[in-house]
Amino acid sequence: MNPRSFITQHLTRRQWLGIAAASGAGAAGLIDQHGASAELPTAAKKELIVRTANPLNAEPELDKLVQSWETPVKHFYVRSHAAVPKVNLDSFRVTVEGLVERKLSLSIAEIADRFPTAEVTATMTCAGNRRNEHSRVKKVGGVQWAAGPIGNACWSGVRLADILRFAGLKDAARHVWFESIDQIEKSGRSFPFGASIPIKKALEKTKHGNGTLLATNMNGQSLPPNHGFPIRTVVPGYVGARSVKWLGRIVVSDRPSENHYVANAYKIVTNGDADEWSAAKRIYEFPVNSAICLPKADAKVAKGKIAVQGYALPSGDSGRTIDRVEISTDGGQSWNRAKLLSPAREYCWSLWKANPPVDSKTTQLIVRAVDSTGTVQPESVDWNLKGYLYNAWYRTPIQVGS
Repeated sequence: MNPRSFITQHLTRRQWLGIAAASGAGAAGLIDQHGASAELPTAAKKELIVRTANPLNAEPELDKLVQSWETPVKHFYVRSHAAVPKVNLDSFRVTVEGLVERKLSLSIAEIADRFPTAEVTATMTCAGNRRNEHSRVKKVGGVQWAAGPIGNACWSGVRLADILRFAGLKDAARHVWFESIDQIEKSGRSFPFGASIPIKKALEKTKHGNGTLLATNMNGQSLPPNHGFPIRTVVPGYVGARSVKWLGRIVVSDRPSENHYVANAYKIVTNGDADEWSAAKRIYEFPVNSAICLPKADAKVAKGKIAVQGYALPSGDSGRTIDRVEISTDGGQSWNRAKLLSPAREYCWSLWKANPPVDSKTTQLIVRAVDSTGTVQPESVDWNLKGYLYNAWYRTPIQVGS
């Protein structure tokens, strides 16, 4: 049995809450008295590449990601749109309103006491993962991520579906909105980060998973401030932007959220005019993707068989897993199958390794993934204005010596 599962099953919810609160109180020391962006500890700074300091956006070196199927917090990317908010647990509440029979205002203690504890192992990835490869085609704005804003974690808390059913859903309920307690300054306005998901996703429970969570713990420890302390949503299979950190408000509605990051962002557009933004579909599921984490780009290697490692992510529809990962050393003319090192799990990446032969003609390594429905990672993808969902074949240049 997984040690964490044993602990979860044998703790009362009050004991579980106590661990979360105690751990969170220690982590909260990272937040200054004004609630400014949490500064990474010195040790963590060595583990992450800081792309922007305020707000903090950082990703690990790729070789860190293949050390463990479950990504340690110190190697887990940080994506923020505003400063980390300061939280007082004595007054903190999550509210539930909109198309429900009864409005709710719940403390973390009440959430822990009233609802069963649940956990989900799921990969979270930024919609802008590999954005810098879009920028090589034509410059795009936003955080210039490499292939590191991705990680796989065990999240625990309570099922969103349990809370919604407790509140009582009205017949017209079609979408669930999430709103953070952070405050984003943009174009002279101040507003919170927000997201929404269809009601079907909010109520989902699959054969192997508990569906969308309101998570308070990450890999068996209380959420760190940069990852959403004291509570966040985790929406398996969806891009990270739909998993809202520092959750403060839930609204059940008959339509998607009107928040800027739903209505006017996280969409695929090419020219950016108002009509295109309005007509574009919202991004939900992440696409099949993969990356080479070792060797590093431009590494010098000897000819013969070399060690190659990386990750592969199935597309985010329920039930899909990675079927195979293939490596090419001749520009995609032929492919060698890699060995999968991880369990086949929906909403989760697989780590892999391969030992392809290289010679003086080899200038790059290429990887592509195929999921359980036969969906193949494409050779190329169309450029888009925001640099979202880049999932073309991943290419790593190498230098082969004698």
